Amino acid sequence: MKKYLPLIFVLALVKLIIQWLGNRNYGFHRDELLHLSVSEHLDWGFMEFPPFIAFVGKLSYWFFDYDLLGVRLFPTLAGVTILVLCCFMTKELGGKFRAVLLAGICILAFVPFYRNQTLFQPVAFDQLFWTLGLYFLIKFINSKNKRFLILTGITLGFGLLNKYTMLVWAFGICIGLLFYKKGSLYRNKWLYMSSIVALLMFLPNIIWQFNHDFPLVRHMKRLHEGQLDAIGPLKFILDQVEMAPIFLMFLFGFMGLFFSKRLRAFKVLGIACLVIFFTMWLAGAKTYYIFALYPVLFSAGAVFVEQLLVKRLNLVYAVAGFVLLPMVYFIPEATPMLPIEQFVKYKGLEEVDGRYELTGDYADMFGWEEQVALVDSVYRSLGDEERQNCMLWAENYGEAGALKILGKPYDLPNPICRHGSFWSWGFGNKEASVWISLGNERPSVEHVFEDIEQVKMITHKYAIDEEHNIPLYICRQPKVDIETWWKAYEPYIFD
Repeated sequence: MKKYLPLIFVLALVKLIIQWLGNRNYGFHRDELLHLSVSEHLDWGFMEFPPFIAFVGKLSYWFFDYDLLGVRLFPTLAGVTILVLCCFMTKELGGKFRAVLLAGICILAFVPFYRNQTLFQPVAFDQLFWTLGLYFLIKFINSKNKRFLILTGITLGFGLLNKYTMLVWAFGICIGLLFYKKGSLYRNKWLYMSSIVALLMFLPNIIWQFNHDFPLVRHMKRLHEGQLDAIGPLKFILDQVEMAPIFLMFLFGFMGLFFSKRLRAFKVLGIACLVIFFTMWLAGAKTYYIFALYPVLFSAGAVFVEQLLVKRLNLVYAVAGFVLLPMVYFIPEATPMLPIEQFVKYKGLEEVDGRYELTGDYADMFGWEEQVALVDSVYRSLGDEERQNCMLWAENYGEAGALKILGKPYDLPNPICRHGSFWSWGFGNKEASVWISLGNERPSVEHVFEDIEQVKMITHKYAIDEEHNIPLYICRQPKVDIETWWKAYEPYIFD
């Protein structure tokens, strides 16, 4: 393995540099602001997701405060580790130098990974735990060492604490193992020990879900109504196919696991991946949920290509070029390597009514600092007594997260918001004499307060439509009982 380490180091360094160039630009995404906000309320679960991202967020705060580069270092390291694991898996599957190179190139060419591993979200760690679990499974198949079964269980436990889609991974592995030596592994006590380890690690979150009436069920129901039901089965497939060179390696991975004599011992992985893929497809999952399978299929595909070209091995370099070169142009669309002015030119965007229509992810990185600065200016304009009794009320978790995280240098009060986890943290001081409302529409504000003063309509030429032309109000004299009003909103917190 040592002779491959320089190659793997170079590939990992390229990945790190590209991600680093993207991490420094624009600002926090609304989802990142939510994930950093929950890190200030550590618990064994949250309304939208399990607790792992919150613990990583706390680590990020201890090491880097809320610095953009520091926060995004964690998903980037997850991405670099995935590349290294992909290369290691290729070697474990029997690949030589060219196969290891091709597998690493596939990771570098897979554009969605740049997006997933830029943003501070659970998805980067989900991809890491899927890949790590499969790596340990491959190690077990090769060595029969029970230690790798236990490590697989530990990985499963961490994965479940990060994202519930890990259950689909576990389901696929369980089905696949039925075909490993005629299911003999199910008579191995260490498989059950591994499962018990995973369950014990996941148990605190199960208890948390039970104690909070299983918000996961409500969240998934709302997610299906608002997003997943709109993803047709054809779109799920077309989203995979549109990156044609990469999709070919994805297919080669499946073909290798099922038809290659060299990979015969790892057919269990092909069955597991097939079960996972069809489970996600039939469940109407988002396309990126399945991307966590790609590293192991890239590894198998690289070994298969090297095997097919065994008499003309230099053609493997041509395959690597065919995979990588067409995708390089699209990398700035996935991670913000380019300053915004250059990105506008790169995409050929036209200014319309003083606005540029960016993609959703990039547009969601703009406007937050300006919102916080405006709220601070209104807050500072209040008298000393009113500032002591002031609440900040944000309409959505992005605005609330901005006030909570980006508002720290301003020494602003903690915001309240009726969305998701923010709702569970309560309504603050219901006796507050003055409220500053950010983003809430006039009917919502008039429902709660008698005295309303509109300060400004906040605009931004790059921000997402949802954060453009939003109102900022000063509100006084509540006309409803704040606690009753707050509790009555519980059925709508995921809207």
